[in-house]
Amino acid sequence: MKKFSLVLLIAMLIVPLAAPLNSYGKGKADSDVELWNKLKPLDTTLSFLNTGAHPDDERSHLLAYLSRGLGIRTASLIANRGEGGQNEIGKELGNALGIIRSNEMKEASKVTGVEVFHLSQTTDDPIYDFGFSKSPEETLEKWGEELTYKRFIRRIRTYKPDILFPSFLNVESQHGHHRAINLLTRRAFEDAADPTVFPEQLEEGLSTWQVKKLYLPADSGNATTSLQIGKYDPIYGMTYPQLGEKSRYLHKSQGMGEDIPAEPETVHLRLAKSVTEIPNEENMFDGLAYDFKEIGARLKSDDPGLSAKLTHFQKTLDKVIEQYPDRSKALKKAHVALKEVRHLQSKTEKSRLESKDKEDILFRLDVKEDQLTEVSKVASSLEVQTVVGDATLVQNGQTNVTVTMKNNGKQLLKDVHPALSLPEGWTVEESPKPFRLKSGESKTVEFTVNVPSDAEYFKPYDESSIQTKLSYSVGPAEVKQSYQTESTVAVLPDVSIQSDPTSLVVNTLDVPEEITVEAKVQNNTSGSLETSVELDIPDGWTAEPELKPVAFSEENETQTVTFTVSPSAEVDKGEFTIQPVVKENGKSLRTYVQKIDYEHINTSYYLQPAKVEGVAFDLKMPDNLKVGYIDSGFDKVADRLQGIGMDVTKLGPEDLKSGDLSQYDTIVTGVRAYLSREDLRNNNKRLLQYAEDGGHLVVQYNKPWDNWNSDSTAPYKLVIGQPSIEWRVTDETAEVHVQKPNHPLFNYPNTITEKDWSNWVQERGLYFPMEWDDRFETFVSMADPNEEPFDSGILMADYGEGSYLYTNLVWYRQIQNQVPGGYRIFTNLVSYPLDDE
Repeated sequence: MKKFSLVLLIAMLIVPLAAPLNSYGKGKADSDVELWNKLKPLDTTLSFLNTGAHPDDERSHLLAYLSRGLGIRTASLIANRGEGGQNEIGKELGNALGIIRSNEMKEASKVTGVEVFHLSQTTDDPIYDFGFSKSPEETLEKWGEELTYKRFIRRIRTYKPDILFPSFLNVESQHGHHRAINLLTRRAFEDAADPTVFPEQLEEGLSTWQVKKLYLPADSGNATTSLQIGKYDPIYGMTYPQLGEKSRYLHKSQGMGEDIPAEPETVHLRLAKSVTEIPNEENMFDGLAYDFKEIGARLKSDDPGLSAKLTHFQKTLDKVIEQYPDRSKALKKAHVALKEVRHLQSKTEKSRLESKDKEDILFRLDVKEDQLTEVSKVASSLEVQTVVGDATLVQNGQTNVTVTMKNNGKQLLKDVHPALSLPEGWTVEESPKPFRLKSGESKTVEFTVNVPSDAEYFKPYDESSIQTKLSYSVGPAEVKQSYQTESTVAVLPDVSIQSDPTSLVVNTLDVPEEITVEAKVQNNTSGSLETSVELDIPDGWTAEPELKPVAFSEENETQTVTFTVSPSAEVDKGEFTIQPVVKENGKSLRTYVQKIDYEHINTSYYLQPAKVEGVAFDLKMPDNLKVGYIDSGFDKVADRLQGIGMDVTKLGPEDLKSGDLSQYDTIVTGVRAYLSREDLRNNNKRLLQYAEDGGHLVVQYNKPWDNWNSDSTAPYKLVIGQPSIEWRVTDETAEVHVQKPNHPLFNYPNTITEKDWSNWVQERGLYFPMEWDDRFETFVSMADPNEEPFDSGILMADYGEGSYLYTNLVWYRQIQNQVPGGYRIFTNLVSYPLDDE
């Protein structure tokens, strides 16, 4: 079994492991990383698939070692897009965040040389990050188990890995999403090879595939094999774990990545399943054919001729690798190898091997043909730039595409033929004839692309609409390459719309006479445009003006139209929408185009309905209630409470340090405020004094490690539960038992009923307190299925002349998602000091 090519092995022997690395890349040799990335995979025929639930679940350190260190064909299969996570770089959440996280994973995987696949295919896919789950059963029920598993099996039958490895174990301490993927990974070991499992895939042209080994994460106590991955690699100027962290830094929206020293690191694995018995496993590759030489050796008795040819082909591949770092020589050898692999494909097709053996070898030869093509792409030093004149297109539109090719290498490229790959129905003018490109020579070709009137709008997870396909020949073999455009190509509506506000609460006890709605409209066509804007509103409502003409003179021009909306005298309770509509060329356009633009990822767009999402319900509020809010930056509760007319003032550092806190009936801390607000931590005693002097202090949930002191942050002992997985209620429909239904918290100013606990989103509560002083009263009880209930969702204690209330229920999710009960109950919590009045 080969592990390293000679050049890298020698380099590793002369470079000490503990080479000082103060930053990534320091001490890096003058190496051609781009070329080495393509040459190293020729060393082995093995494939490895790592499975996970969310972007950033990949085992980056291990994958960097396998892919960059050993050249093993490596991929990550991820279930969803991470839509339910937090965003540390911007305001995008939900699907927009999923787009960011998916693109971050693409960029991260370029560092480690890993392919990325997702089970989730669209922004409205059922395989969605719906938040924390305690069980794989709940996860698969929400995703749709059959759909999820069908896509899982399809990916294995397409990618054909030799080794499967889930990132996480199926244990109670793990996220239910992680556990579900572990469960599916273990089932798929047998099922991907079973023709009775999803037989329709076989009818479509796929074939069954038998994974050879399944490994699970382990520790030194139960591992069957261990990998020493902390090696220093002079090509990259760092160790493989450092390379893994370099990739993790690109998960910026999740705050990933850290500087780590160059030091030994061991990954422990446990062999859970294997197609061959391996009683005394020495390494991960025992029982597997590592390259074509070892594959050939296994065929010696079945087909000696093919066996010899496969052995010779591996020697040819080794010679390609040995040309490093000479690009010109590597290019020549790669094209010689391409001719040989294509000849071998024909020989294998005609061989006497059993169909399964033949299929296996043909697949590995196809992979090597693709990898040699990638070697040619880099070794040729052919620079290809595809510039789209107008990358934001519209239906029935047109754009110019310029493809510039420059031969920066030493070899003549023959039969160079550029073309464009376009979606069905698109047309292109110009079709250049093949030409030669000498060393140092450049050539530019221009195309005119016509977009059909029924072209699909941009979808963030689809392939790019325009790509350059280019073929050329060197020596005995031709290759076909693909190149991406410099900017993201997107078909957008002729006019896009952004409404303001995007959400609206109407208090049916105090219906406003007028509501201002703005529609910001943008021209996406290439020139002038005349159109009009109107509002779709609920029956009985009126809008002024009814219709507003708008004229644009150029592309990307924006205009804002202001409407005054008057609700009907009696507004029905429930949800409603107000939707701006642009009438243009016989079409009714009502789409908001959210541009997602960060330096570390490609620009993308999220197309969604442009509308004001409204909800109407009864909400009583004390006329004289005055609230101070310590905004954490993690929630928008203060803004939403202001939006319903509550007198809420956001408190800054000076307010907490020396301001008159007694003017507020209630002071509320935002979600995890003790983490984000140093001024809150510094002035916590002053807040407790505020409560002792007669104020009402409401504290929303914090994590145990958010600078929370169990003995001193609250007025009395209050311990936040951990491990966190055990101290949460993730079922948003979990029954809530109100322990003190006659208490003012559930009767003033709103009478709380069972209905107010309905239609909650994502979960009930996080980080329930696990221990508290007897002076705290409990008010509600709730539990996930088959678990003991928690009583600590709302804790309140008298403190001096005032009161202190701690609640870990996720009010911010309910209020930000306009759940009526969230508003009504939370209003009661903050109105408590005025009950006597």
